[in-house]
Parts: sequence; structure tokens; C-alpha cells
Amino acid sequence: MLPRPLSYAQAPIDRAHHLRPDPARLAALWAHPQARVLVMWGAKHLAAADGSPLPLSPTAIGATPEQSIFLGLDGENPVFAHDWGTAEEEPAQTPAGATWRDLRENGPDMSEADASRHVYARGLILWLRRTGFCCVCGSAVSLSDGGHVLRCNNADCGASHFPRTDPAVIMLVTDGKDRVLLGRQAAWPPGAVSTLAGFVEPGETLEQAVAREVFEEAGVRISEARYIASQPWPFPGSLMLGFEAIASSEDITVDPKELESARWFHRDEIRAFRDNWFAEGEGWALPRRDSISRFLILSWLNRTA
Repeated sequence: MLPRPLSYAQAPIDRAHHLRPDPARLAALWAHPQARVLVMWGAKHLAAADGSPLPLSPTAIGATPEQSIFLGLDGENPVFAHDWGTAEEEPAQTPAGATWRDLRENGPDMSEADASRHVYARGLILWLRRTGFCCVCGSAVSLSDGGHVLRCNNADCGASHFPRTDPAVIMLVTDGKDRVLLGRQAAWPPGAVSTLAGFVEPGETLEQAVAREVFEEAGVRISEARYIASQPWPFPGSLMLGFEAIASSEDITVDPKELESARWFHRDEIRAFRDNWFAEGEGWALPRRDSISRFLILSWLNRTA
């Protein structure tokens, strides 16, 4: 089993940050004949009947560039994102024959470029939904810089707020030989296991967070941690920082508030895992195809075979 390229970690467009502060340039880009807008409603993005992404022209959005997010340039073509809200009823502007898909469900089936663009759009839209007021004075805020900054409307405050990303470490713990430590949560499908993970706390290095989370969740100590790769994960707003760690102890003591169980798996066992959590069959299963957890496991398995 070979790891696929890390999902959501591509760079399919030029973010063109220098254009964000210029309303006139953004208006011209919005009017560009090849401009396209990625639309989100609730937790879903707009898709064609076959599930492929369905970007719209700005004229189909019923909004202005000031109400939308400038994502950047795909070649010379502007790309925006727009939020159609969270109402229970499907938006009236939904094109005939279109569907709404959750990125959690069909992200693994998108092209890497489409998936990365939608992760970018989703992360910003969810941040804007959660940031309706200034966290300094409580006043209303307004979109600025192409949707990448929120500015307080209170002239006596004037605070600027920037997109929030929560760093989380996710680590494949090995015994330095042929086994890895995997855990499962009770809410997961039968047989589903994954690497351990947790959020970075204030005043903590990434390596310290790796050691702390492994010990808190499984009672295992580590001797070293090595950075591997990172992945944006806007569910709702994390950046997953992937590590490999080598254990200095092997006895497991699970924290039941964190995990249902954890155990050491030999590489030969992993080779017999089902392809993913939702694949038919019985027994253990690899994490979902778009996860950095799966990437870490298969990268280790192939590199150390």
C-alpha cells in the first residue's frame, strides 16, 4: 500500500495577497469574464450532479466582491468564495441539477487542486461565521482585505482580526522497529484506528505537545519526535502537524476520556488492514484516504519495509 499525495496540501492558486487591500482591483477581478466563485451553504459546497465541484460566475451569486472572499488567481483567472449561510432550507439560488456535498464525504474523491481550493474556502468561511463581533470591545466587524481581515467598526477600538488556525500535533509512535501505536475512539466505526493527536497548548513547543499528548492518551513515553509534514484540516479550523515519535516505554494506560483503546500493531498486521474505515469487511481498518494519519502510517510502512 503506497501513500497517496497528502490531501489538501497542494498550492493550486496564487493567493495574490498584494491585491487584497485594493477594492478597485477586487471589483475588476469580480467582473472578470473568467472569474469563478466557490459557494458554501451550511457545511456543504456546491457540486454538479456527478459530485464534481461546481464553481459559479459572480453574476450567479447575487452579491458584491465586498461580501465575498478573494482566494487568489488560478493562472490569470480570479477565484472567490462566498457563503450562502446556514439556513435549513436550500438556497433559492441553487442552480438546477446541482447538489450540495460535504467536503468530509467527497473530499477524498476530488482532484488535489479542487480539494485544496475548497479547504481554503471552507476554512475562511467558517472563521468568518464564528467571528461576528470584535473580541476586544464586542462591537460589530466588517470585512476587509478581500475577506482575510475583519476590522472593528468601533472607531475608538479599530482592532483588526485575522483568520484563526488551531495547531494540532498528530503523531505516529513507533517502537523503533516493527510496531506502531494506534488508538480508537468509541464513536468511530468498528475496527477504525488512527494515530494519536491533540492540540498544542500555549507556551508549548510542538515536540513538547507530541510527548504530552502521547503520555496523556496512552501512558507511553517517547524519546524523540521528528517532524514529517503538515496538512490544513478545516473541520473546523486546524493545521495538523505530523510527526513520527519513538517510544521509550511500551506499557499502555489509556485515558478513557480520550480513547476507547490503544495497542501496538506489527507491520504485518497493518498490511492486512481494510483500505479505510468505511470499506466493507471485518477487522482493523486504515484511516480515511484524505487524512494525514493514513499518510504517516503508510509512509512509515513503505519506508521501513
